[in-house]
Amino acid sequence: MPLKKTEKEPAVPKTLPEAPLRALYRKTFGREPEVFEPLRADGGARRLFRLKDGARSVIGAFGPDKAENRAFLNFSRRFRAEKLPVPEIYAADEPQGVYLEEDLGSTTLFEYMGAERKGAELPPQVLDAYKKALDWLPRFQQQVGKGMDLSACYPRASFDRQSIMWDLNYFKYYFLKLAKIPFNEQKLEDDFARFADFLLEAPADSFLYRDFQSRNIMLRGGQPWFIDYQGGRRGAPHYDLASLLYDAKADLTPETRSALRRHYLAAAGLDQKAFMRHYHAFVYIRIMQAMGAYGLRGFYEGKTHFLNSVPYAVRNIEWLLRNADPGVKVPELEQCFKRIAASSYLRQFGKTRLGLTVRITSFSFKNGLPLDDKGHGGGFVFDCRALPNPGRYERYAQLTGLDAPVAEFLKKEPEVEKFLAGVFAIVDMSVENYLSRNFTSLMVNFGCTGGRHRSVYCAEALAARVRQKYGARVELLHREQQGGTAK
Repeated sequence: MPLKKTEKEPAVPKTLPEAPLRALYRKTFGREPEVFEPLRADGGARRLFRLKDGARSVIGAFGPDKAENRAFLNFSRRFRAEKLPVPEIYAADEPQGVYLEEDLGSTTLFEYMGAERKGAELPPQVLDAYKKALDWLPRFQQQVGKGMDLSACYPRASFDRQSIMWDLNYFKYYFLKLAKIPFNEQKLEDDFARFADFLLEAPADSFLYRDFQSRNIMLRGGQPWFIDYQGGRRGAPHYDLASLLYDAKADLTPETRSALRRHYLAAAGLDQKAFMRHYHAFVYIRIMQAMGAYGLRGFYEGKTHFLNSVPYAVRNIEWLLRNADPGVKVPELEQCFKRIAASSYLRQFGKTRLGLTVRITSFSFKNGLPLDDKGHGGGFVFDCRALPNPGRYERYAQLTGLDAPVAEFLKKEPEVEKFLAGVFAIVDMSVENYLSRNFTSLMVNFGCTGGRHRSVYCAEALAARVRQKYGARVELLHREQQGGTAK
C-alpha cells in the first residue's frame, strides 16, 4: 500500500549542526558559547539548542528545510514589529539553515498545567493562563487584515482545498489504514470532497497560526509567549481555537472548552451563531490532522510514544459524535469515527486511564426510548414498570423519585430491592470491563410509565453506587423532569 505524500517530511539530519551555530554565535555576540546543549526534539526535523555564555542564554535552531526557516524568520520579524510576544531573532545564516533567537525559558503552558493540575478541572491560575493566550490569538489572526505579506507562507499561502485534502489524506493513509480501520475508499473520498466544500464556506481572511497548542505557548513571568508558527497561512479563525481546545493530551473538559470558546469569541468580537456553523467541522479536521501525525510517527516510524495521545483523541471523537454536529453530511467518514470510538485496541496505548462516564437516564416509555445513535452505543434499558408504583397513591402522585417520601416508599419494597440488586450486578460487570478496556462511556436507562417515580428512584440509586464504588463520572438526566447532573 503506497503512502501518500504529505505537506512536509524533510529528512532528519544525521549530524548535529554545532559548528555553524557556534560560528553564528561568535559573529553575533563576539565570543564563544560556554554551554551548547541540545533540547528535546519534537516530531519534525528541526533541532533546537541552548547556547550560553555568562548571563546570556539564547536558542540556536537548525532546520533542514530552508523554506520553512524563511517562513518562521519572516513571521517573527513581522510579529515583533507589531509588538506581539514572540522571540526576537538575533541573527540568521539562512544558507546554513541556522538562526539564533530569544530564549523564552523552559516552561510551556502544557508543562505548567501538568504541574498545577490535580484533577480533571483546571485550577484558576491555569485557566487564567489559557485566557491570556486566547486574548492574544485575535491579534495574530488580524495580521492579514493589516497587510501582512503572505509570500513567505510554507508550504501554501492559504488553508485552501489542497491544504485540506493533504490533511484528510494524511489521516486516511497514516491513521485509518495503519490502525486497520475499515472504510470504503470511494465513499470516503466523496465525503472528503463535501467536507472540504463546507470548510471553504467559512470566512478565511485571518492568519491561521496552524499549530496553536499548549506546547507552543511559553510562559515567562506569568505571561504567554508564542513559538512554532512557521506553518501559518491565510485561513479561518476556527482552526486555531480548535487546535488549542482539542489538544489531545491537554485533556480539557467539555465545560472548560465551552468557557474558553466563549472567552475567545468575546476577545475576537465574533458572532457566536455564525462562528459555530463551521466550528465543529474545524475541530474534526484538526483532530484528523493530529491523528495522522500520531500514525506517521507512531505506527509508521515506530516512535511509539506518539501513540500515547491516541486514547485522548479517541475520547474527543466519542464526545463529538454524541454532542456536536459537524454541519455537513459525511456518512462514510462518520462511520470511520464510530469505528475509532468503538476500538478497544486504540484505547490501550500508553498508560493513560481516561476515566469512565456513566450516563444514566430516567424516562417515560410513553415518550419513547432514549437514543444513543452515536458513539459505540453500549448500554442498557431497564423496565421499572413491574415495580410497585407510588404514583397510584394520591399522597405521592404530585411528587417524584427525588422526594424523600417516594424514596422511603420504594426503599421498603422487597421487589425494588431485588430488582436493583440484579441491575447492580449486571452494570458492575460492564463498568469493570469498560474500565479495564479504557472505554469512556456507558449508557444506562430506567423507564417507567410516567418517568417520575420508579425510574427516577432507580436512576438515583445506580448513580450513587457508581460514584461510591468506582469513582466514575456520572451524567444523570431525568428526562421527563428536564434536569440532570454531572459529577
